[in-house]
Amino acid sequence: MATESKTVLILGGGVGGLVTANELRKGLPKQHRIIVVDRAVKHLFYPSLLWLMTGLRQAEKISRDLAVLERKGIEVVQGEISALNPATRSIVVNEQALTADYLVISLGTELDPGSVPGLSEAGYNLYDLEGTENLRRALKNFREGKLAVVVASTPYKCPAAPYEAALLLEYDCRKRKIRNEVELDLYAAEPGPMGVAGPKLSAAVRRLVEKKGIDYHPDHHLSQVDQEARILHFSNGHKANYDLLAYVPPHRVPRVVAESGLALEGGWVSVNRYTLETRHPSTYAIGDITGIPLAMGKPLPKAGVFAHAQAEVVAHNIAREITGKGEIKHFSGHGECFIELGDRRAGFARGDFYGEPTPQVKMFTPGPHWHAAKLLFEKDWLRRWF
Repeated sequence: MATESKTVLILGGGVGGLVTANELRKGLPKQHRIIVVDRAVKHLFYPSLLWLMTGLRQAEKISRDLAVLERKGIEVVQGEISALNPATRSIVVNEQALTADYLVISLGTELDPGSVPGLSEAGYNLYDLEGTENLRRALKNFREGKLAVVVASTPYKCPAAPYEAALLLEYDCRKRKIRNEVELDLYAAEPGPMGVAGPKLSAAVRRLVEKKGIDYHPDHHLSQVDQEARILHFSNGHKANYDLLAYVPPHRVPRVVAESGLALEGGWVSVNRYTLETRHPSTYAIGDITGIPLAMGKPLPKAGVFAHAQAEVVAHNIAREITGKGEIKHFSGHGECFIELGDRRAGFARGDFYGEPTPQVKMFTPGPHWHAAKLLFEKDWLRRWF
């Protein structure tokens, strides 16, 4: 067993970073340092933003202070990372340099609504706390007209989220008895919902959406928004009016990662699909920031469930290397997700995304039991990791 003190530096306090830090702290003697760096003061449980959107949650109920991790012996540094060198496993944060024996990059994606002219001024960002809170306030005064949910471009994290958003907004309109006065459209920059999971599941989700009277428009890449005229412009030449706009913005790799050379030509970070190692020794990348090609030719979806599983693998393997205990673990490509439908009902899908020649994913019959399961998952997540 190694006695020399080692330092593990974890960039990002989201799902991947949080799980990595907790698992490492459990697996390593206290002499080894674990440091989490994040620009935010709080960890936000993003799956609950859609409940916040419709007034079913408050921000303080779905967030936790990252500083709480200090009680477990995990150091927390709050600040913006201005430089990253994966080869030397070093960063600059708050104008100070930090270097580690092991580096885990879990910085997620950067949301880039400004890359679509007019978008940020015209609507409400579904993947942002401020955006969803403002959308909730706007919905209170929305009584009639065209409500548009737009997925601006791909890839984007949490593939089910925009479809859940449309279904929950439809449910909210029915609860407020304004459904007959609202026209609900969902425009998506993809051929169908959750396409990586296979044509059967994609078709099933589309049926769930259209059954609620939501008009679904696939293959619509947003190119511009005319805020004054309230017109959406798509790259296929189609135009559409709206009165209230909720959107999933374009995603991009974080600037500091792109500048480090880890993400080539504006893409995502390449890793070993089983161990999440980058091309630099003792430097790992997990979660949404990675680009892992599947046998079918499409990338592994960006979702918290994968970040969680990858974090457990990386934490175990780092602890094993330091302590000499245990066997190497591998990320299996298995994942699952809930799909909120409104009416206190949800669906649930699970499967092997590393399956060949295509992912093997099954969707279970929707019902109130899956909604209850998601409620329990939310409660357990915020209790377990803090």
